[in-house]
Amino acid sequence: MKTSKVVYLGNLRTENEHLKSGNKFMTDAPTDNNGKGEAFSPTDTVATGLANCMITVMGIKARDLNVNMDGTSALVTKTMAANPRRISKIEVSLEFPSGIDERSRKILEHTGRTCPVLHSLHPDIVLDIEFNWG
Repeated sequence: MKTSKVVYLGNLRTENEHLKSGNKFMTDAPTDNNGKGEAFSPTDTVATGLANCMITVMGIKARDLNVNMDGTSALVTKTMAANPRRISKIEVSLEFPSGIDERSRKILEHTGRTCPVLHSLHPDIVLDIEFNWG
């Protein structure tokens, strides 16, 4: 089964549709690469995808542990390099609600650091991941 459909809309913008759900989002070239920067850039989606994946797999594990991590958030910073243009660093700062015990924290951190997106990124990308507990 196909995952998504991408349509080029012109002016360095794409529309992306998740085929199973019909949900859509746009991307736009960033201002430092000839674009308007009015939406996520393709590389923004990669960096943000890392945080999405980490929170999702930790959410699965938290459910198994009967731990509530509702309200957990992540701030993502993506750094680009040149020659060739690429993502050189991704920083993810995760903020968790209070009340999660030490044992569950260790399990959740390990789970987050083993998410599929993290293991799919090029090893030259510097990953700076911070877990902030309540």
